[in-house]
Amino acid sequence: MRDILDIDRLMDGYSLYLTLEKGASENTRDGYTRDVRRFLSWLASDSSGVGSLRDVTTEVLRLYLGDLNDVGIALRSRARIVASLRSFFGWLFMEDYIATNPGELLESPRLGLHLPEVLTVEEIDSMIASIDYSKEECQRDRAMMEVLYGCGLRVSELVTLEISRLFPQEGFLIVRGKGDKERMVPMSDTSIEEIDAWMTDRARLKVKPGDENILFLNRRGGRLTRQRAFQIVKGLAEAAGIRKNISPHTLRHSFATHLLEGGANLRAIQQMLGHESIATTQIYIHLDASALRSDILAYHPRNRRKDS
Repeated sequence: MRDILDIDRLMDGYSLYLTLEKGASENTRDGYTRDVRRFLSWLASDSSGVGSLRDVTTEVLRLYLGDLNDVGIALRSRARIVASLRSFFGWLFMEDYIATNPGELLESPRLGLHLPEVLTVEEIDSMIASIDYSKEECQRDRAMMEVLYGCGLRVSELVTLEISRLFPQEGFLIVRGKGDKERMVPMSDTSIEEIDAWMTDRARLKVKPGDENILFLNRRGGRLTRQRAFQIVKGLAEAAGIRKNISPHTLRHSFATHLLEGGANLRAIQQMLGHESIATTQIYIHLDASALRSDILAYHPRNRRKDS
């Protein structure tokens, strides 16, 4: 487990994560980091009775929210603070600063359902079509896009994906997800073809020691960072003229939504995504229901009569 030594350096890392991986706006990033710093100040006070980030539990977070309620912090502000804390502790857990995530079970005040951005199949195709084939890394980017969308991987899983965990003949790969847990994920024929083509290009690189088994590399032969993967996806969206707030996670959301729309079982999607709880996966039911409602409103005879 990584040491938590310098809070300022820790916050710099979290701020960079919000900007580059989550695609947060400047206002969102500043709001989240401000909320977290206020919590850290409270944690260091006598009110918490804890003092250390590693000792924070869900009950400690609830105690903090109770204090905010007692001093009259508005419901909407408390909802944002919950989002900030869940994001921060999720990042700490992902980066191996803490062994468990106390924010995972933290309830948020109900202010209405927020649905993540989802790309259409046509938008994903247009992003892949916008790849600049004059660049050396064009085939790598094609393979990355197909794996992100075709396998529903998290960006952290993408950049640590190992060649020895690919089984193209059998049509699946093994990925190490959150909590160092492994899962088997089917690969599409397109993903297999694009990876195979990338392996030909990859063989020309001088690979850095220690990264010989890493699938996706940069021009210098080192493993890609999550930040660079975010920049690639964001750049392809801009090149394709897509105005949505896009990140690698958008492709994961799109993967799950398209599976559900195609009739996949929710439990199967849960296993593919590596969600611990089915409740996490159920957001995609709401996404599918929104599309269904649009179809009903467009074609239902009563609605059409009103339009006419």
